[in-house]
Amino acid sequence: MRAFVFPGQGSQKVGMGAELADASAAAREVFEEVDDALSQNLSTIMREGPEGDLTLTENAQPAIMANAIATLSVLEKEFGVSLAEKGDCAAGHSLGEYTALCAAGAFSLGETARLLKLRGQAMQAAVPVGVGAMCALLGADLAKAQELAAAAAEGEVCEVANDNDPTQVVLSGHAGAIERAVAMVKDFGIKRGIPLPVSAPFHCSLMQPAAEAMAEALSETPPQGFGLPLYANVTASAVTDPGEEQRLLVEQVTGRVRWRESVLAMREAGVEHFVELGGKVLGPMIGRIDGEAQAVSVISMEDLEALAKEL
Repeated sequence: MRAFVFPGQGSQKVGMGAELADASAAAREVFEEVDDALSQNLSTIMREGPEGDLTLTENAQPAIMANAIATLSVLEKEFGVSLAEKGDCAAGHSLGEYTALCAAGAFSLGETARLLKLRGQAMQAAVPVGVGAMCALLGADLAKAQELAAAAAEGEVCEVANDNDPTQVVLSGHAGAIERAVAMVKDFGIKRGIPLPVSAPFHCSLMQPAAEAMAEALSETPPQGFGLPLYANVTASAVTDPGEEQRLLVEQVTGRVRWRESVLAMREAGVEHFVELGGKVLGPMIGRIDGEAQAVSVISMEDLEALAKEL
């Protein structure tokens, strides 16, 4: 069995998608459609920067999605490899869940771009800059991270945002609590705590205003039926019902990204091969979660040619 997986925020970089766009009309069409949907030259920001504009949450989220869908479009149109035929399930990390839904037909490309633009704006607006923060804990499992978060909170919000793999957990919450958590890592047997260069504290209860904004947006643009099971971030289990997925996308804004558990659930369901489209972040994570899983990350034409020969 094979899963197609899609990366989340942090995988953006200036120049992303440029090689694909230069080599393939299928990729160019995706970037043009996203630009039109947003009434914005996002593809120019992706190609040329400046980096500060690309890393803005409202730009990074649709940009990462567009790059992944462009990669998929090239795979399907240039190499004749269909996600529906070659994939048994899909999953995405945070905003990547929207990319997975777009890939599976639940949202159109334009709808996905607009939803992610709004999601980015709502997340940024939910908490004033400087009030929230996030940090990555290296050498931490979920249990250690939860103990540290509880100790560092001191009446403020300090919660596990991402359970990425057995060696990396991310905390999110008030800036003071995150600072305390970074200072206390050694007390909990954690190797390192690294403050993350983010503009808002994603995936914690401080994001409730953004969850409410997404509930309204998704009621107006609900997901349609999708062609293969999707493993949702907040449950780490397969979803096939669009109504259930709509509810889970709202919960996802404040909920933990259970990526480690999602990969293990897919493995338990029989998935042996993981294909990451549009990034090189999830493939290495999957390798750390289960060393026997086969994971490949695909971003270039060369990567796509190699993948097409295997499939």
